[in-house]
Amino acid sequence: MYDSLRMQSVQSPIIPVVGELIRNNPGTISLGQGVAYYWPPPEAIAGIQKFIADPANHKYKLVQGIPELQAAIAHKLSTENNISLDGSRIVVTAGANMGFVNAVLAIADPGDEIILQLPYYFNHEMAVTIADCKAVCVPADDDYQLQPDSIASAITDRTRAVVTISPNNPTGAVYRESDLREVNAHCRRNGIYHISDEAYEYFTYDGAKHFSPGSIDDSAGHTISLFSLSKAYGFASWRIGWMVRPERLYMSVRKIQDTILICPPVISQWAAVGAMEAGRRYCLEKQQMTADIRRMVLERLNDIADLVTVPRADGAFYLLLRVHKDTNPMELVSQLIEEHKVAVIPGMTFGMEDKCYLRVAYGALHKETAAEGIGRLVEGLGHILAT
Repeated sequence: MYDSLRMQSVQSPIIPVVGELIRNNPGTISLGQGVAYYWPPPEAIAGIQKFIADPANHKYKLVQGIPELQAAIAHKLSTENNISLDGSRIVVTAGANMGFVNAVLAIADPGDEIILQLPYYFNHEMAVTIADCKAVCVPADDDYQLQPDSIASAITDRTRAVVTISPNNPTGAVYRESDLREVNAHCRRNGIYHISDEAYEYFTYDGAKHFSPGSIDDSAGHTISLFSLSKAYGFASWRIGWMVRPERLYMSVRKIQDTILICPPVISQWAAVGAMEAGRRYCLEKQQMTADIRRMVLERLNDIADLVTVPRADGAFYLLLRVHKDTNPMELVSQLIEEHKVAVIPGMTFGMEDKCYLRVAYGALHKETAAEGIGRLVEGLGHILAT
């Protein structure tokens, strides 16, 4: 029997690996997987009743999403992101990850190049490999900010897109508007796409501001914007996001999505309509606790500043720690779980293989659990790295 060589080259998802270690060590507090601690608003549950009320909802619906959700998204994009749909269209997807796969398949052929920022989001790198394309990784600076000149230098005649994620997973960085504008301009001049993943748009702190490249004048023809309800609305398992992509890609994306999905889950779409009726206010109220936990985590990590560096992280709910000691990151993660009952994610899964990095996710926990978890992490790192 033959197994695809292409799939053998795709990295294995790290979350299930760490999850198995957690299950084998009961009582472990996870600072690993990136999800919000809260659940969808009551309006989302009420939306399910609208779904149930119409028997036609049990049949296939439009590939691009139901009209009610399309309208809610269009209003949100206009009022919150300053994104016009003149020259663009919305396609509702099963989460932002599916939007990214749609984008790569629609714009690239085997052997083409997609520029990712290093550290990258592992599912992006996996999707590029699955599409038989090449991920070209451009390192961020020491604060995990974009380096537009380096990105421009990496563009070749095989480049099809530059990908940015802001606020960022795995670093928590919020990219400067000026840098995003510069990257977008490089894409326009070179006739390539700017894929902007904005799943964490509401998660910003200490005065940081989210900026949508799709709001730039004359950007509609080369900008693909990806959004998700998974984080901000506690919608992770409901699998609803959307992409805003140029008109010319409409048929290609429809072909891809019709083949893979037919249509996004209609019951989840109706729940999403309800969630968006609750609106941004619901998300921001819930995120006050996340902001408080972030401050606590940063304060506690300062106690081991001689062992780890914590670059500035004004967004999402992640920190990517630089460990000062040259040690195997997966072995360090295993030790933390087995000996100190706290889990984090090794940086190698984000492409950071030269030194030891650890991603800390603090969005899934309530204050008391988060305090205990970060206490275990600080104690564990202090014990392990000092020996």
